[in-house]
Amino acid sequence: MSTHYEETLQRSIDLIRGQMLKMAGLAERALQAGLKALLKRNRQLAYSIILRDQYIDELEKEVDRLCLEFLVRQQPVGGHLRFVYAAIKINNELERIGDYAESIARQILVVSAVEPQPLYSKLEKIANLAIPMFHNAIQAFVDQNAELAKSAMEMELQVDNIRNDIDGELVHLRQKGKLPLEALAPLMIITSRYERVADQACNICEEVLYMCTGQNIKHKGTEAFRVLFVGENNAGRSQMAEAIGNSLGQPKFIFSSAGVKPKPIDQRMVRFMAEKGIDISHHFTKSLDQIPNLEHYQVIVALSKKAEKAFPPRPTKTVSISWEGPVALTQIKGSEKEVKAAYEKTFKFLDNHIRDLVQAILGDETHPGGSHD
Repeated sequence: MSTHYEETLQRSIDLIRGQMLKMAGLAERALQAGLKALLKRNRQLAYSIILRDQYIDELEKEVDRLCLEFLVRQQPVGGHLRFVYAAIKINNELERIGDYAESIARQILVVSAVEPQPLYSKLEKIANLAIPMFHNAIQAFVDQNAELAKSAMEMELQVDNIRNDIDGELVHLRQKGKLPLEALAPLMIITSRYERVADQACNICEEVLYMCTGQNIKHKGTEAFRVLFVGENNAGRSQMAEAIGNSLGQPKFIFSSAGVKPKPIDQRMVRFMAEKGIDISHHFTKSLDQIPNLEHYQVIVALSKKAEKAFPPRPTKTVSISWEGPVALTQIKGSEKEVKAAYEKTFKFLDNHIRDLVQAILGDETHPGGSHD
């Protein structure tokens, strides 16, 4: 027979779990409603999402209170302690996902008035990956199912790839005059919010794995390490650096690029990279404000003095680096032979530095906080 203490303990756990399930249900329904509001241009539904976000915030405070009371009154150990620790962390993730749903709704109010309406097939696809991923993460928490948590986490890379495709397509449509300027930023924000839902779902899965196994898998490189190269125009060196980084085939890294004032990509550089076996003909130039979740990049590399404005203000966890390398590719003049030699010099400079940076990061993952011989 269970003791009075065990019964009290279980009632407290059930209460916490029940409130978290209610909170997760509200967040999931808000995300689904956001997709419906976007596809149906339903502003009334978008407004209701914004108004209902307060209920998620209230539940977040209630769960936080229940968890703290549980720690003080029950003084749990072992699996019960891991449960309440995971619950506190997941509670915070749920509140954030609610905020993402509200943000999506606010952007829908902007794009719903745009004419003509763009096609939303890829945006619908990313939503229909991120939302089930979130649902499965919560189900894994409720069922204490480590295998379900692991399978949910495997979807993250697919979501990231679709987000990149959508961003590229939106910028291309804008450059072709097929997308109004006022719709570009809101649609990129909506895309990034669904991508962030997938990221938060991964965080929830990590807490589930800790709760189930006692193993903390955070900071072991399961998430992609993001590096951003910034140039003045995102037309030459920064594009080359992004391409070199992604050509290394490092699955733990995501390399991107942007410019302070974007200009058309240097076609001479495109042809040069093709000779190197790297196809960047599908690349497009981007400004800094077109980079979703800039604050989540671990390293920002400035390739010019003007590009250093991309550095986030201190204090920050982002590592800022300046590379004083060869002259900007768009400024190179001379014969075809001279131009090619200059491109080759820049390529070698970037390739060497990027490889060194990657190896340094991988080394720090292997020996965190350790000394280097």
